[in-house]
Amino acid sequence: MTYVYDFAEGNKDLKDLLGGKGANLAEMTNLGLPVPPGFTISTEACRAFLEAGDVPDGLSGEIDAHLHALEEAMGRRLGDPADPLLVSVRSGAKFSMPGMMETVLNVGLNDRSVLGLAEQSHDERFALDSYRRLLQMFGSTVLGIESEIFAKALDRLKKDRGTQADTDLGVDDLSGLIDTYKHAISEHAGRDFPQDPREQLDLAMRAVFESWNTERAVLYRRQERIEEGLGTAVNVQAMVFGNLGEDSGSGVAFTRDPASGNQGVYGDYLQNAQGEDVVAGIRNTVSLADMEKVDKRSHDELLEIMATLETHYHDMCDIEFTVERGRLWMLQTRVGKRTPAAAFRIGRHMTEEGLIDADEATRRVTGAQLAQLMFPSFDESAERTLVATGMNASPGAAVGKAVFDSDTAVEWAERGEDVILVRKETNPDDLRGMVAAKGILTSRGGKTSHAAVVARGMGRTCVCGAESLDVSVKKRRAKVRGGDAINEGDVISIDGTTGEVFLGSVPVVDSSVMRYFEGDESDEDIVLAVDGVMRHADDVRRLRVRANADTPEDARRARRFGAEGIGLCRTEHMFLGERRQLVENLIVAEDEDGQEAALSALLPLQRDDFVGILEAMDGLPVTIRLIDPPLHEFLPDYTDLSVKVALEDDHHDMDEHDQKLLEAVKRLHEQNPMLGLRGVRLGIVIPGLFKMQVRAILEATADRIEAGGDPHPEIMIPLVASVTELDLVRGQISGVAEAVERERGMKVPHKIGTMIELPRAAVTAHEIAKSAEFFSFGTNDLTQMTWGFSRDDVESSFFSHYLESGIFQVSPFESLDVDGVGRLVRHAAKLGRKANPDLHLGVCGEHGGDPASIHFFDEVGLDYVSCSPFRVPVARLEAGRSALGT
Repeated sequence: MTYVYDFAEGNKDLKDLLGGKGANLAEMTNLGLPVPPGFTISTEACRAFLEAGDVPDGLSGEIDAHLHALEEAMGRRLGDPADPLLVSVRSGAKFSMPGMMETVLNVGLNDRSVLGLAEQSHDERFALDSYRRLLQMFGSTVLGIESEIFAKALDRLKKDRGTQADTDLGVDDLSGLIDTYKHAISEHAGRDFPQDPREQLDLAMRAVFESWNTERAVLYRRQERIEEGLGTAVNVQAMVFGNLGEDSGSGVAFTRDPASGNQGVYGDYLQNAQGEDVVAGIRNTVSLADMEKVDKRSHDELLEIMATLETHYHDMCDIEFTVERGRLWMLQTRVGKRTPAAAFRIGRHMTEEGLIDADEATRRVTGAQLAQLMFPSFDESAERTLVATGMNASPGAAVGKAVFDSDTAVEWAERGEDVILVRKETNPDDLRGMVAAKGILTSRGGKTSHAAVVARGMGRTCVCGAESLDVSVKKRRAKVRGGDAINEGDVISIDGTTGEVFLGSVPVVDSSVMRYFEGDESDEDIVLAVDGVMRHADDVRRLRVRANADTPEDARRARRFGAEGIGLCRTEHMFLGERRQLVENLIVAEDEDGQEAALSALLPLQRDDFVGILEAMDGLPVTIRLIDPPLHEFLPDYTDLSVKVALEDDHHDMDEHDQKLLEAVKRLHEQNPMLGLRGVRLGIVIPGLFKMQVRAILEATADRIEAGGDPHPEIMIPLVASVTELDLVRGQISGVAEAVERERGMKVPHKIGTMIELPRAAVTAHEIAKSAEFFSFGTNDLTQMTWGFSRDDVESSFFSHYLESGIFQVSPFESLDVDGVGRLVRHAAKLGRKANPDLHLGVCGEHGGDPASIHFFDEVGLDYVSCSPFRVPVARLEAGRSALGT
């Protein structure tokens, strides 16, 4: 097996093997762009290392051969005392992962080769600065020493010298800092810094492999649903130096604005710096426009290369570059991460420019991004106290309590607090806190800093580079220069669209995209971009989208959002509030007359409910589920009622109704209500209840027809496990239908079907399909029944352990368990359609609004998904993306 590839041997399509970074370095090399030479150690090597716990056989020999070729190309040897070749070591998985190991620069420097570097560069300060950077990066990323130990030593030295800039430190300062760093490594790592250049390279490579399973990497993969078994590649590249003086520097650039999607060139440049300085945000950068004033030739060449890359990739590109004494070098490119608004705008603009077509524009946006655009924004008319302004790094409106470290962010979030993580700058160790927080605020860095890039990738609101804030983790506060302090626990509001930071909680209003879905017209660029994608998704999708709605108001909203009917109308909600008393009367009734009186009182109320819903969905199907929950849910709590009756007894003031109610509660009490007297079982044991509901539905249908409407009710029988159950209730429904049609003198259209939510129903679907006109998969209950656990009881008790252990990649209640529950859905759909070719198939569990699940339902061949009204636009988009093969 080949484990190592020269940059010239790959291309951008080999991300599985070479990782994203290696594949794109290979692509740029083959395009003839100025890329420092190097080689990639593949993801296969990583997987072999992780499986065996050691470097696989043959890998060291391959590295030797490629390192020798690199030395020949550069005319230098790794770590040569006279004229050293230095290399960078970078991780590079298939997907960009901020939880992976940070870059290690200047590998090959030691106590001897640093002298050769100084002599060859004619710059002793540069050589010492490069050495201290290697010690700092190697110590923290490879040897696992707290990065704060090195940062504090550097801060102390700068404070002693009365400066805030690294570049103001002289030769003697850096020489002393090197000694300090070497001593810190010996003390905290239990070993000296390795002087052998090849040992440095091998240890860095091993650290990259091991970083695949670090806590923050696992957390990020879980957050982004990235496969655990991919592994990461390692990129070894000849160093070029941006810290050789004012004619050198490093930068990060985007071919379009990653925050807004606007056309133009965006990025940051930092003179006399290495690349990690830019990303870490430890010094504030200048824009690319200002770079033109500093080095016009490199600036113009960079713009040409950026145009080449965007045209080649047909997408917005994220680029890292270095200028070494006036010569431009390209260190990385990738399709850039962007905010949801930018994703939609870039798709629209590139379609208009002819770079991509409408299909591709739809593929490039996701339902999750659309959902982000539907979130509220701050109310501009509300009173606000502005305390700071920074870079608008990732849009959105976030309100929460200020916290100053990731552990506190996680702790407070877990107890239900909304938090804003406030830092000087973030680093990969902050990932847990960034995931937990509603928003991120930093006093340093710009749009390409770690905080900004990670926040955009996760859809978190972020404001970076708020320089007027003096952030102190030790004091748990951010002092506003010349103003107030933000103390830990203070509520703040951050606007990632404007970069503004406000004291207190600022009210929010609906976004323009939400107003668009509500029916408002707008010529805003983002609304036009969303409209174009939604229209195309609706044109290409096969899968229809309905909504779960229980009231006329929900039905009307769902229709405005594009729902093509109701897939689940839960009737039990109609028995709550003041109507609960009527249900109590039904339960405690001593004879048939008493039951009939209670049902007669409920009938007109139910009928009015259905008239409103059918009117709101006129011309579209409305699937109405007959009452499903056990009757005890409509009765008072057993303990509370027992106490009440006991007190009445003590006071010799007995209430006959309360006594009957207590007897009913005792009678209906179940050890496991989930598996008790509910659903179709209720309809068989108390047939009058289902008959009343069916009459209400059909009379409402007749009323709508007489009013000139076009109602399409579908009566769904819940919790069926046997076709015999279905036949019994279907017979009741048919009898009621015949009676209503005689009374009203008209044909009353309706369909009768069932919810498939029990494993037995799924495996006997061929029998049930003969008596059903439609199946609706109730994936919430089907998941509970298949796994044997209740969502309400287990999510807080052991789901976290299952996620950490890899049993779940994601909660099966959040995204469908395709291998288990999905197999039942597939099996039932196939059996049902074979027995009844006209069978209509849908899903009404909340999985119907989950993007990954929607793609599965489309692939299985269901006719529609149904979800909450607010998720209807997401489902429409994902159904379109599924049809396009994403």
